[in-house]
Amino acid sequence: MSPEFSAERQYVEEFGTVMIGMGLPPAYAKVMAWLFICDPPEQSVTEIATAIGQSKGSVSAGARLLDSSGLIRRVAVPGRRGTFYQMDNDVMVRVIRDGAQYRIMRELLDRGLTLVEQSGPERADRLRRSRDFYAFLEVEIPRLIERYESEQHREVAHE
Repeated sequence: MSPEFSAERQYVEEFGTVMIGMGLPPAYAKVMAWLFICDPPEQSVTEIATAIGQSKGSVSAGARLLDSSGLIRRVAVPGRRGTFYQMDNDVMVRVIRDGAQYRIMRELLDRGLTLVEQSGPERADRLRRSRDFYAFLEVEIPRLIERYESEQHREVAHE
């Protein structure tokens, strides 16, 4: 990493690298990373583009995608013009709580299992093990989130 990059910019690059490895386009990953750490929490497209070294066009496109997926949200900033985005503190819990991605994947694997069940155990077993894993996640993730939130509430009550 170039020594002229700030610690925040280095973090954005590292976060981006991890998220790119998970399939998120680079500009989108960097927008997300910046909105996790920026101050103030609401940032204009121009501010984000400057901070992460991306074009305003790619930041705007990335922000729109992240907004439509619920990872960030568009906000109004009194006294300022333009489009601003912000990330909520509980965004990851909220996205995972929804659980739609686990249900959708389990349903897809169920359809595949129905498709290949009659053609032999090997094909069916590959799908069955994955389907069973997603069915497990579909049940257990909400329980984990409930436990996490309960622990968070206890910590806040003790402060």
